[in-house]
Amino acid sequence: METGKASPALSFCCFLSSRVPSVPQVHVLAMIPADVPLSHLGPMIPADVPLSHLGPSVLLLLQLLLPPASAFFPNIWSLLAAPGSITHQDLTEEAALNVTLHLFLEQPPPGRPPLRLEDFLGRTLLADDLFAAYFGPGSPSRRFRAALGEVSRANAAQDFLPTSKNDPDLHFDAERLGQGRTRLVEALRETVAAAKALDYTLARQRLGAALHALQDFYSHSNWVELGKQQPHPHLLWPRQELRSLAQVGDPTCSDCEELSCPGNLLGFTLLTSGYFGTHPSKPPGKCSHGGHFDHSSSQPPRGGINKDSTSPGFSPHHMLHPQAAKLALLASIQAFNLLRSRLGDIGFSRLLDITPASSLSFVLDTTGSMGEEINAAKIQARHIVEQRRGTPMEPTHYVLVPFHDPGFGPVFTTSDPDNFWQQLNEMHALGGGDEPEMCLSALELALLHTPPLSDIFVFTDASPKDAFLTNRVESLTQERRCRVTFLVTEDPSRAQGRARREVLSPLRFEPYEAVALASGGEVIFTEDQYIRDVAAIVGDSIADLVTLPLEPRVVVAERPLVFRVDGLLQNVTVRIHGEVSSFWIRNPAGVSQSQEEGEGPLGRTHRFGRFWMVSMNDPPQSGTWEIQVTAKGTPRVRVQGKEDDIPGKGTGRPESSISHIHHGKVSAFGPPSAQTSLDFLFHFGIPMEDGPHPGLYPLTQPVAGLQTQLLVEVTGLGSRGNPGGPLPHFSHVVLRGVPQGAELGQVPLEPRGPPERGLLAASLPPTLLSTSGPFSLELVGQDGVGRGLHRAAPQPCAVVPVLLELSGPPGFLAPGTTAPLSLRIASFSGPQDLHLRTSAKPNFALTSNLSRVHLEQNESASGRLWLEVPDTAASDSVVMVTVTAKNGEPSTMPPTHAFLRLLVRAPAPQDQLPAPAYSTDPVLNTSHPAFHFSTLVTQGEAGGELAGHPWWITFGVMLLLLGLGPW
Repeated sequence: METGKASPALSFCCFLSSRVPSVPQVHVLAMIPADVPLSHLGPMIPADVPLSHLGPSVLLLLQLLLPPASAFFPNIWSLLAAPGSITHQDLTEEAALNVTLHLFLEQPPPGRPPLRLEDFLGRTLLADDLFAAYFGPGSPSRRFRAALGEVSRANAAQDFLPTSKNDPDLHFDAERLGQGRTRLVEALRETVAAAKALDYTLARQRLGAALHALQDFYSHSNWVELGKQQPHPHLLWPRQELRSLAQVGDPTCSDCEELSCPGNLLGFTLLTSGYFGTHPSKPPGKCSHGGHFDHSSSQPPRGGINKDSTSPGFSPHHMLHPQAAKLALLASIQAFNLLRSRLGDIGFSRLLDITPASSLSFVLDTTGSMGEEINAAKIQARHIVEQRRGTPMEPTHYVLVPFHDPGFGPVFTTSDPDNFWQQLNEMHALGGGDEPEMCLSALELALLHTPPLSDIFVFTDASPKDAFLTNRVESLTQERRCRVTFLVTEDPSRAQGRARREVLSPLRFEPYEAVALASGGEVIFTEDQYIRDVAAIVGDSIADLVTLPLEPRVVVAERPLVFRVDGLLQNVTVRIHGEVSSFWIRNPAGVSQSQEEGEGPLGRTHRFGRFWMVSMNDPPQSGTWEIQVTAKGTPRVRVQGKEDDIPGKGTGRPESSISHIHHGKVSAFGPPSAQTSLDFLFHFGIPMEDGPHPGLYPLTQPVAGLQTQLLVEVTGLGSRGNPGGPLPHFSHVVLRGVPQGAELGQVPLEPRGPPERGLLAASLPPTLLSTSGPFSLELVGQDGVGRGLHRAAPQPCAVVPVLLELSGPPGFLAPGTTAPLSLRIASFSGPQDLHLRTSAKPNFALTSNLSRVHLEQNESASGRLWLEVPDTAASDSVVMVTVTAKNGEPSTMPPTHAFLRLLVRAPAPQDQLPAPAYSTDPVLNTSHPAFHFSTLVTQGEAGGELAGHPWWITFGVMLLLLGLGPW
């Protein structure tokens, strides 16, 4: 174990300044094959067309206070030091949008007019607009943007994680070009393997790592300086040898004493890259990466060659940054197209969640008394599958996990609705057992296999036997951003159906309440006679819902609950659950409706035992609504929305091979929700200043005592049906305690980049980060005409007591090996006496040299774990490693969890092509790709009318067959 001081990160000034850095916008330039050199297109695309409209290169004094980048800057939140620079995030998102547009152009939407390229030329390309054009107005891009965020954050993490940030092979540094190419191709192969194993989270992580290395090549090598106008033709093709490489004894750079070093490369045609830092050390005559904080750049020959940014203080070849970024974008498009060819359109669409839909995930108690619940689940699943089949709402990922006495699992995952229905239809009640069951173990298994931003439905009539998993499952729901709804049947007539060996506590269902609260879900108690009606909420819940805050958040005697409906909402449905004696709902005009069943002045009321549903008439009146509830105990109130006019409904099974899924819903604990695509994503981040890569390191939850940024991404801005009109504006977020709803503070939001991207940032107040307990986020603003907008996040958050960093080897795990993992723990809020627990799923042997640690404020500790992968481990399977840090003293702070996904793969056979002299690493075998054309989207002007040039196809295929080789 190693301990040391953990310096609290300081916020970059750009988060506090009113000056907004210039962030590249995305425009459609032309549709060209990714492998066609720009020079082959003649005058239609000049070779010097810049990727972006870059601002002037300004060297800020702040550069002397910040560490350098050894890559394109990680994300758009770190651009103050070099305004106008293109970041890894920009490159990744622009490339993904280009390939997605081309996918839509090639696969016309069923029942809708085909997209036209000319409609996108010269415009900023936004995910919201793409989805509205393809799937229909109002179709949410939230899941797609969340998937892109996963890839972008994994890309940026290569500059932050201790196992990757200083590895020259992962950044094409130190002339390790052959090793870098091998690692790059292996990361892409791992992306394909993880996607085929249906673990898209791991696939996106490996894709982000691959794109980071690929993009670094064009900034760190001298490919641009050699006058190249196209991506390297062999970088993604491992059976093609890299040629013309500088050897160990070849001098590459001359001495340069200035910040800007335009002529320091010696006149030669060999490919080289710069050295960074002291490991490995720079040989005589070799180039440095360069920049103020690159220690190798002070050793002759001084200076450097990186093109990471527009700033000479960070990038001695800053003047070539636009050209490097342009080639990095083209190469990224190549990589996306390569994955599309390997996965097919359906698999590629699922990799990036190119869909407005959600998944369907069931956790089923199959003990003997569960016959009615199992039948209800079957009915609802069948209804969902049949109603949404062939529409954009059709789920494409299904998860089913059974549990009983005493076991749980196995997990069943599929993308075929018929296979899912067949597996579900084979589920039957199996016989009795003790009342407690392994419910949370089954739920944890479902969470590991369910895509983020999904709903999981648990059907049971028993309390959990494995309540010790409560905290871990809570944390996992927040890491996955999945909402869990428990449908619990409590029926006194079932006394003979369960063998109850002891008197059961009335608090035995509290673990379910805790998990539901943490995930933004709920626990619904019902009886046999109502289970089928109550189970209908499954179909309602997998709609695209947004959350409207209730004030107060919980029912208070003699005080109405207040929520506000804006002009973007429709199909509002109020749900009340509990021992209710009466209630009434009042609209802004003063019209009221009470609990009587049937039609009323505001809508229709249904009652199913202790569960009430009121479906409001459309359109709901805008303004302030009230709900007054009189009940025994603490009833729950929630308002949800259901979309009646589903895009594509009734059009039949689509001809397109693109995966269509149902909208991912966004409803949180307690408050009302309704149908609209205007919503938001969020995550947290800490500015990194203690390493070579300035940027914002993303966190799942804020850390006590650590200055933290809240990052908000508003979705649905581009599909409001008013092109060119004023966009909604969001001014601040409100922070509230959960579940009571007391206001903890308001934090102003600052826009980051063009307004249509909907990117906002805020600095969280230190007082909040010292407060224990969960809190919720509410987004407050106005629509384009000044009317109020109010949205709440789907899940509450919690401040965790320590920062946990768990990282593994950058590649895959081979059966029969032991993999070393790295663990770092840091405390920023005071003394911590921590106990550490580790686990792996599947149950591989896992040992650690760190089981207990005491940390003072601003102290950190490092440890090692060893994961033993047995010979029998299945190839292309996924291992989840969990580390839990719990305070040994009585504390109100929750435990902190770190999760790490790793891929198990059998090593690939060595290629017959001899390895280059500079490397002993094997070159990997690959198979032939199908060729896909790219839609290049950049910030230049629309270049010519290229859509009518069929010679591209012949040229592209000949180029592929003659030179690129298999992958």
